[in-house]
Order: sequence, then structure tokens, then C-alpha cells
Amino acid sequence: MPVLTSALDVRSEGYLAAREAAQAVLDAHAEQLQVAAAGGGAKAQERLRSRGKLPVRDRVALLLDRAGAFLELSPIAGWGSDDPLGGGMVTGIGQVRGRWVMVVANDPTQRGGSLSPTSVAKTLRAMEVARSNRLPVVLLVESGGADLPKQADIFVPGGEQFRRLAQLSRAGIPTIAAVFGSSTAGGAYLPGMSDYTVLVKERAQVFLGGPPLVKMAIDEDVDEETLGGADMHARVSGLADYLALDEADAIRLTREIVGRLSDARRAPGGPPPAYDPDELLGVVPADIRVPFDMREVLARFVDGSEFEEFKGPYGSNLVCGWTSLHGMPLAVLANNGVLFNEESQKGAQFIQLVERQGIPLLFCQNITGFMIGSEREKRGIIKDGAKLINAVSNVDVPKLTLMVGASYGAGNYAMAGKAYEPRLVLSWPSHRIAVMGGRQLAGVMSIVRRRSAESRGEPYDEAVDAAVRAATERQIEEESSPLYATGRLWDDGMIDPRMTRNALGVALSAATQTETVPSPDFGVWRH
Repeated sequence: MPVLTSALDVRSEGYLAAREAAQAVLDAHAEQLQVAAAGGGAKAQERLRSRGKLPVRDRVALLLDRAGAFLELSPIAGWGSDDPLGGGMVTGIGQVRGRWVMVVANDPTQRGGSLSPTSVAKTLRAMEVARSNRLPVVLLVESGGADLPKQADIFVPGGEQFRRLAQLSRAGIPTIAAVFGSSTAGGAYLPGMSDYTVLVKERAQVFLGGPPLVKMAIDEDVDEETLGGADMHARVSGLADYLALDEADAIRLTREIVGRLSDARRAPGGPPPAYDPDELLGVVPADIRVPFDMREVLARFVDGSEFEEFKGPYGSNLVCGWTSLHGMPLAVLANNGVLFNEESQKGAQFIQLVERQGIPLLFCQNITGFMIGSEREKRGIIKDGAKLINAVSNVDVPKLTLMVGASYGAGNYAMAGKAYEPRLVLSWPSHRIAVMGGRQLAGVMSIVRRRSAESRGEPYDEAVDAAVRAATERQIEEESSPLYATGRLWDDGMIDPRMTRNALGVALSAATQTETVPSPDFGVWRH
């Protein structure tokens, strides 16, 4: 297979500026990661330990294999809202007894592990990733149920997590709940709907309504242990399948359950790239409008930097081809800018070939959308764009998406944005996402306002227009930032570009745990 060649000048002014800009976003992201990791703060963590309990990240660390990888998902979900940063929970793909699993763990130091709207959204996304990749789900539960002041935003969507658990079980995807503390109201259905349950003696309490609610509802005086303690559930109700002596024992039992599941997977391997992955930090220019070659990105994370390109000279703004990652075969569609008719046709054809080979697809986004204008409309850009979107929508092989640069307009859809159900969506600090760029959007709205004033015969205030355009451009720039996007779960987490090979390796290994049965055909499209 041919080896990619690089023309990247790592001493150039543009490269150094891009690297500095990316590092600034990473530093801001790292600060938020620290805030999320601290949970409810040092005092809350110490108070938890004084009760013989472990912080959530210690629980996750004990659960996972020591030499295994862990890809945390949506770590700063809720950024910019008044929900706990990260949703008061940790989710991610990790290895337990050699098998990839989805971990969903409550942080009891943040509002007692109660669920916010962000918690619900993050849990549902984790379950969807587990379903599409057939990953066993391990729930580390300590939750007081819904955050009651926000119940209006939680109650209806929150019910979906229990339906998802039931459907995972029906699909033969194991679900395991280890309960470390209170699991109240809706939280009680997490162990209730799981295939396996482990409750910690004298710590776990599971009930639909706690003692205060029982008193108010039926005037019964009862203590927590009698009402829903682990010992009662192990000996009387039968909710507990395993009664653990302490948290470490609960995690040991959980690991043993996973170890008994069939089809354990090995960690991936494969030759490293020929170029230094550290250089990925400066590959994407600080100004998103400056073009760059996506081959420079691929050369720094695929096996041996080898890439067999498909129809290279045709539709050159879309780079298509075959490679491998950690020894696993991989097909790639990567943008070098706007999509014309040729790129759309090429992409649709390539996806047809990949579907028949059963090879997973990676979409690397740096896309400003489809080309507009009268010439392209006459040549059928809508028809050809629809063909590519049809192929992306209906392909059955696992899809992964890496958002590197711009992700604007229908280009986001054509390159497997989150609405097109990729198995996982990861982003870089150089990523921007919106309907269109801030300058273009502000300009379009200005033209509309101007024409509206002219149609009414009214004078147009240029000073007001300039101020509105500037304000709109600032708003769009803020709303398309990588922190804004990842905070709203438009992706599954922002990663350091230098960690791309490992992050995608975990995602690809998890996505290929089960065989994909190719569809015989796609939907109807116009040729």
C-alpha cells in the first residue's frame, strides 16, 4: 500500500500559530476537565471517603483492566448551563476482563448523584453507543433520582433510559448494575431493569420512595434499611443478585460477571504512523478559512501512514481510500473543503464499495457545505448531494466521525454528523460547527434586512446594520466553538489531536465486536 508523503513545514509561521491556537483551546478544555473531575469539590470528596465510599473515578478505575484503555465520553457535557459540569456522571468505553464495555457511573458528590437534563441526555447517548456497538453496559449507581427543581425537563425524557435498558436486554446485550448508595425513585429502576445486580451491604438502598415520601403517602414510619436496604433486597425482595461486603467487593463481583460473558476482545495492535503524531496539534490552521490537506492528518494516525487512495484526481476536495488502524481495516472519507458534484458522486460510489466489503467507515470533517450558485444548480448539485446523503444514511457498516475543522451546513449531514447515527463522534479543539460561518450568516441576514427595508420604501441605517452584523457574527462564533458544541453533546467528547490514534482505536475496536450484515441496496437516488 502506498505511504503518504508530507509537505508540512513544522517551522512555518502558520503552523506555529495554529499549534498555539489549538493549545489555547486545549488548555481551556483541560481546566473544564479538572472542574468536572473534581465533582462536588474536595470537601465533598473527603466526606464521601469518610463514609467508606470511593469517588466515582476511583470506582471506574477499579472496574477497568489496569492495562486497558478508557475513552471517556462527553466529559464536559452541560458546559455553559447551570447543570453540574459533566452531568454529574462519568460515561465511557473501557476494557473489563479483556472485553469492551460501556461504563455509566453516577457521581454522588454532585447533588447526591441526582439527575439533571444533561445527565439524562448523556446517559441516553451512552446507551445508544452501547446498542449500536453491542457493548455490555456496566452501571455504577448512586443516584437520588431526578433533581426535583428541574423535574419538568427530566421526567418525560428520563423514562427512555429504562426502555433502553429493557431493549438492550432483549437484544442480548448484557446490562449490569452495581449499587453503592441510594438509588431512589427513577434511579431504582436502573438495577430493577438490569440483567445483573450487585448491591453493597449496609450502603446500597433501593426504593421507589424514601422514608419521607412513604410517610407522606401512606403514613408509614420506616427506616431506610428496612425499606430498601441491600440485605433486605438480597434476602427478601430478590432484587439483589449479589450482596457485596464493600465497594471493592462489588467491583470484584462486577468484573467476574463481565468475565463470564462470551466473546471477550483483545486490545488492538498495529504499526505506528511514519510521522510524529505530536505534529497533529498544529496541522489545522488557527483561521478555519485557511485550507489544509487532510492527508497530513491521516498520515499521523493511521498504521504506517499507509493509504490507498480511491479516484484521487477526481473530486479532489473529498479524499477517499483504504487504510488500517491498530491492525483493523478502515475506509476513510475526508474533506479538503466544499463538496462539488464530483465529490458527491465519488463519495456515494465509494460508500457502495465499502458496504459490499463490510469495512468500517471513518468520516474526517473539514467541510463548509455543498457548492452553491447557478452553474452548480444547473449541474444538479441537489441531486448529487442527495445521492451522497442517501448513501451515508443507509450504509450498514460501522461509522465513526472525527470533526477536525469546519462542519457547516448540509456538509455536516453528508459527512455523517451526529444526526446520521455514527457509532461515535469525536472532535478536535480546531473544530467549528454551525449552519454556516459567522461572517456569512451575518451577511445573509443583513441582505435580507436591507431588501425588506427597500421593499417598504424605508431608508436603511448603515450604522445600525454594521452593529447588528458584528453582534451576530460574535454570537455565531461563540455558538460554533468546540467547547459550546461538546457542552451540548453535539459530539461525544473533544480530544487532544495527539491522542487521535488511540481514541479512534478504542472506538473502532468496540464498533467491530459484532459482524455487520450488509444491506442489499440503498434507497432510490437520481443518476
